[in-house]
Amino acid sequence: MSAVSAAAAVERCALGIRRARPTAASPATRHCPPSIRRGPRRHLALAAAAAARRGPVAPRAIATPADRASSDLLGKFTLDSNSELQVAVNPAPQGLVAEINLEVTNTTGSLILHWGALRPDRRDWLLPSRRPDGTAVYKNKALRTPFVKSGDNSTLRIEIDDPAVQAIEFLIFDEAQNKWFKSNGQNFQIQLQTSRYQGQGASGASSSTTVPEDLVQIQAYLRWERNGKQSYTPEQEKEEYEAARAELIEELNRGISLEKLRSRLTKAPESSESVSPASQSTVAKVPEDLVQVHAYIRWEKAGKPNYPPEKQLVEFEEARKELQAELDKGISVDQLRKKMLKGNIESKVSKQLKNKKYFSVERIQRKQRDVMQLLTKHKHTITADQVEVAPKQPTILDLFTKSLQEKDGCEVLSRKLFKFGDNEILAIATKDPRKMKVHLVTNHMEPLILHWSLAKKAGEWKAPPSNILPSGSKLLDKACETSFSESELDGLRYQVVEVELDDGGYKGMPFVLRSGETWIQNNGSDFYLDFSTRVTKNTKEIGDAGKGTAKALLERIADLEEDAQRSLMHRFNIAADLVDQARDAGLLGIVGLFVWIRFMATRQLIWNKNYNVKPREISKAQDRFTDDLENMYKTYPQYREILRMIMAAVGRGGEGDVGQRIRDEILVIQRNNDCKGGMMEEWHQKLHNNTSPDDVVICQALLDYIQSDLDISVYWDTLNKNGITKERLLSYDRAIHSEPNFRHEQKEGLLRDLGNYMRSLKAVHSGADLESAIATCMGYKSEGEGFMVGVQINPVKGLPSGFPELLEFVLDHVEDKSAEPLLEGLLEARAELQPLLLDSPERMKDLIFLDIALDSTFRTAIERSYEALNDAAPEKIMYFISLVLENLALSTDDNEDILYCLKGWNQALEMVKRKDDQWALYAKAFLDRIRLALASKGEQYYTMMQPSAEYLGSLLGVDQWAVNIFTEEIIRGGSAATLSALLNRFDPVLRNVAHLGSWQVISPVEVSGYVVVVDELLAVQNKSYDKPTILVAKSVKGEEEIPDGVVGVITPDMPDVLSHVSVRARNCKVLFATCFDSRTLSELEGHNQKLLSFKPTSADITYREITESELQQSSSPNAEAGNAVPSVSLVKKKFLGKYAISAEEFSEEMVGAKSRNIAYLKGKLPSWVGVPTSVAIPFGTFEKVLSDELNKEVAQTIQKLKSKLVQEDFSALGEIRKTVLNLTAPTQLVKELKEKMVGSGMPWPGNEGDQRWEQAWLAIKKVWASKWNERAYFSTRKVKLDHEYLSMAVLVQEIVNADYAFVIHTTNPSSGDSSEIYAEVVKGLGETLVGAYPGRAMSFVCKKDDLDSPKLLGYPSKPIGLFIRQSIIFRSDSNGEDLEGYAGAGLYDSVPMDEEDKAVLDYTTDPLIVDRGFRNSILSSIARAGHAIEELYGSPQDVEGVVKDGKIYVVQTRPQM
Repeated sequence: MSAVSAAAAVERCALGIRRARPTAASPATRHCPPSIRRGPRRHLALAAAAAARRGPVAPRAIATPADRASSDLLGKFTLDSNSELQVAVNPAPQGLVAEINLEVTNTTGSLILHWGALRPDRRDWLLPSRRPDGTAVYKNKALRTPFVKSGDNSTLRIEIDDPAVQAIEFLIFDEAQNKWFKSNGQNFQIQLQTSRYQGQGASGASSSTTVPEDLVQIQAYLRWERNGKQSYTPEQEKEEYEAARAELIEELNRGISLEKLRSRLTKAPESSESVSPASQSTVAKVPEDLVQVHAYIRWEKAGKPNYPPEKQLVEFEEARKELQAELDKGISVDQLRKKMLKGNIESKVSKQLKNKKYFSVERIQRKQRDVMQLLTKHKHTITADQVEVAPKQPTILDLFTKSLQEKDGCEVLSRKLFKFGDNEILAIATKDPRKMKVHLVTNHMEPLILHWSLAKKAGEWKAPPSNILPSGSKLLDKACETSFSESELDGLRYQVVEVELDDGGYKGMPFVLRSGETWIQNNGSDFYLDFSTRVTKNTKEIGDAGKGTAKALLERIADLEEDAQRSLMHRFNIAADLVDQARDAGLLGIVGLFVWIRFMATRQLIWNKNYNVKPREISKAQDRFTDDLENMYKTYPQYREILRMIMAAVGRGGEGDVGQRIRDEILVIQRNNDCKGGMMEEWHQKLHNNTSPDDVVICQALLDYIQSDLDISVYWDTLNKNGITKERLLSYDRAIHSEPNFRHEQKEGLLRDLGNYMRSLKAVHSGADLESAIATCMGYKSEGEGFMVGVQINPVKGLPSGFPELLEFVLDHVEDKSAEPLLEGLLEARAELQPLLLDSPERMKDLIFLDIALDSTFRTAIERSYEALNDAAPEKIMYFISLVLENLALSTDDNEDILYCLKGWNQALEMVKRKDDQWALYAKAFLDRIRLALASKGEQYYTMMQPSAEYLGSLLGVDQWAVNIFTEEIIRGGSAATLSALLNRFDPVLRNVAHLGSWQVISPVEVSGYVVVVDELLAVQNKSYDKPTILVAKSVKGEEEIPDGVVGVITPDMPDVLSHVSVRARNCKVLFATCFDSRTLSELEGHNQKLLSFKPTSADITYREITESELQQSSSPNAEAGNAVPSVSLVKKKFLGKYAISAEEFSEEMVGAKSRNIAYLKGKLPSWVGVPTSVAIPFGTFEKVLSDELNKEVAQTIQKLKSKLVQEDFSALGEIRKTVLNLTAPTQLVKELKEKMVGSGMPWPGNEGDQRWEQAWLAIKKVWASKWNERAYFSTRKVKLDHEYLSMAVLVQEIVNADYAFVIHTTNPSSGDSSEIYAEVVKGLGETLVGAYPGRAMSFVCKKDDLDSPKLLGYPSKPIGLFIRQSIIFRSDSNGEDLEGYAGAGLYDSVPMDEEDKAVLDYTTDPLIVDRGFRNSILSSIARAGHAIEELYGSPQDVEGVVKDGKIYVVQTRPQM
């Protein structure tokens, strides 16, 4: 190999070009990124230095002639024992074509050249456009050209017309032998004449001038920085690279030396050529290993960004320059090395060098585990006995308070309960229209003297005026003494002193007690009743106050709050005393304790009232409290989620979860310093949405601004010095538009509060809180000497293998700008901890606090990633959603639904990777299901926590705003809020890819009306609107009625297209649509009370504001659709003498259309469609049973309740339903029903025992009782049906224990297309489809002329499936269903004899979801069954059925309305 070739090899190595070594199956294709900004993370100069240190470079078989000008033959290469490759090059003058001629001797089979061209501005192979005949492109990364057979030899000629190409690289493949030929294990490389390239773009430059490639890269990078770091296309990158080369060549041609050029570009000291050797400095050079270490330290300080190669090179030279400056100051290399190589920095750098990942963040290898290993199923259930807490037996002090409150005109101003020994004393200040009184009442029955005074300011003892002294009092210098007198109330004895005050402007009453010679104080201090502490009037006695809470516990907490405010030691000790009472009160007791501690953590309660207490005393009290919580955590797993919240609020240091404090404390700062608007409010919103390290800078900028006497330029100077510009402030999701504008009187408070706040911000963003939690579990290392050095002291035992290294990884990356590796590490640590937290290890408390810190750090890291996700690809956003889902599952007690969501989401992510065309539709279903899970979690928290927050808040006088947002803030501070924000970002992406649009139009009707915004359709379903109204309803469940006067309903909810409310909307010609775009929905809500016109298509809706005259001129009949009353009537049915009939006896006089249709289908459908056996309890049977002497009292009660209904007392509806359940079955009914069921081949429930018959009888009565359902009753009123004429038959069928259930509309209900069948399918029983169960069913359409090709419209998102054992179902079959112009179907109940089992659904293993062939077969069969039934009836049908073991069963059909 020539020296030129060796130099070229070293240069290519320095450029960081990697060549994959081919195997028999994989040729060596170059995969090298472009030069600017997208290069490998490997540092270029480091590679060159490494190459230099290794000495001579190993030959790479680059065929380069010694004298290119004198010979066209570049060289010969031996391929095997009989074959040789000869290469000749015909170089061309600049601009013309160069030829490369290849000849392989003694070939037997066909040869292929696997090749590409090399250019200095590209890392990967260039694929020239000028190619020999037969050339094929291989994976867009290489060319493959066949040799031409010529006798025993094979030849090939390649022409290169690109003057920038310097060489070609290739391998040769023998197809017959399946063998690759290489050059000493490397690619062949053929250099073209280098002068073809030199000087390109450098006008006037000498063609012999060359510039080292590393300098060209630096110059290109500097140009890119100067131009504002624009995004270049590949063509622009190429132009920039060549422009940089031209600039450097021009400088060299002007006479600047290469060394000076290098010095200027790298800012390294240059050696002076004119200085004599004797005068040259002998300063030592920086060792390369220290340069590497220092470059790594600089990179860490910068937040570990991903540098492109050019920036890497600049960073290394900057590091070298800084170290050289240190040496120039006189420090020795050894001193420098000792200073730098502290801790594990050297191992970190060596790890990067070993892995060849320079300036790149390492990642952990996550264990492959089934996500269901994270399953916990401890549900938060509130039982009736927990809600209706038995009231505590009132004490004499309670009775005394109540007696005062019941006095006319008496107002309780302040109330304080004190404990002393086993007794209590209650101090109450009251006011009536004439005077103010202080009452001191105690259950201490020994002789007692009150030593008291009055105070106009804190700490004052002032003797009271003589004219207000109670009888028998003794006036002293600064006090008065009064003896307690005995009294009695409701048989309970007590002692009391009453003092009537004058209008002396007193602030309070200090006092102590004396019993004989013993003085009694309040824990060493004076008792004190503060007159200014107001209590909510009669809080405990107001209506439903305390309903849904552990009321007695909350009232106890309120009584003890005054003591708790003395210090955190007092509060934690009181909390520990209350743990047993909270546990005994069940879930609501634990919640009550949490609410109290949370109020404390958010600074809503006083922490310390000038009470001196040592830190170790606080720590001891805190340990006592958290030890009790730890014991309950071990024993009561159903409370673990709430117990974690309490421990997070308390924190390891008594100040709570530091991450949550960021959200809580900013509210307190705003309130305490009267700065709720402007910049502080905008910053508050940003902090709540996503706190980031920028917040540390913003906080410091505010502190500097205040300290500079409110000089706004100082604020901006601090921001700008730390890289935060006005544009950056505006770029946040919650932008900061305003400047701070504080008043001088706010300075002192803000300096104090923001200074404290800075500690919380730094603790979060430096990982200090996490570091402390880790240190507690891992133990600490002795700083001693000898054998004790490095010994770990007090670590938690039994931690998983490799766990310390995992936590070390987390700490190393906690401040990284790229959060993804950190997030993976945090999750892996939490997943490793989880088995321990489900067990009962030693020091459980320390592990819980560690898990809380890991969780808090995860949420903070996710929030600071928002900005980086703005332009991320869908796959990246989906991966982050997967991470957040897993974190939420690890923080949730009952996480089965969340884990199935995670499984499905991960499956969708795999579909993206393999480019499955259904990925977006599949992911959308799981996104919707995740949203349902989050909404359910939010509702659960609100139901569980908000009543306690409201009641305890009222007792403690907590600010109303803090009470109102209590549950909201809990949710916003958790992973659920983070997940929701990511889903909101991703939803439009999915809808766009899946072509779903922003609307789903369920009932496409053009309407005009007044917009009215309501929270839920259910709350207004019985209301009548006097003008055309379009409801924007935030919640629609699926079973509601459309109110009178409503012409349109818009909702973000997703009821099934075939749900009751959807069918009702279509029947009543009411617009009904789901809006998925939150911005559009907000815009509509902003039009509240305005007049709008809506025009729908099958997939979209347009709307505009119109005038009253346009509404009146509208010719559309739909303007009055909501007021239209169909003309329908009922024929009263009579009992025809039979309690039960078989299917052959079904007639219009005996049963409804549901029973008659099912009997009609029997024997008329194809054999592959089953119809269940049926019998019926006919019309009039209910009335007959009610008139039986057995049920006389029931009949009388129902008659009275009907009278209440006539008077529009609708509470009677529920009472009637309850009363119907008291009916007794006549013997004849039981006998006839048994005969008909057994005769039809159905099992008789009574054969399994009397209890089974009672279950069946109860189900029958529930069907009859559903005649008085609110929804059904008001629906009949709306169309003026006589409710008395409504008769209820009962269709009795065996339940098919379904795998799937479906509903078919044989004409597409959304489009009205009669050539297309529309159907929905759910897993399990059909009640989740027709009832108000959340989520969407699987939906599809199928053309009637192509029933083998169903088209999937949407995957299911319903989280719950219903399943039942072999049983009987009793279906409602009234004469008020399927009437012309009125759809009564679905109004009345169908009741199974046995209760259904609810199961959380895992769709990832369901063949209907994951097996396309199976899905196509089932959906096609469903469509065929619908078509067959439509053909049978000759009209569009609404069909319900089930699938069991692949067989279709139809359970009912009716005309499609």
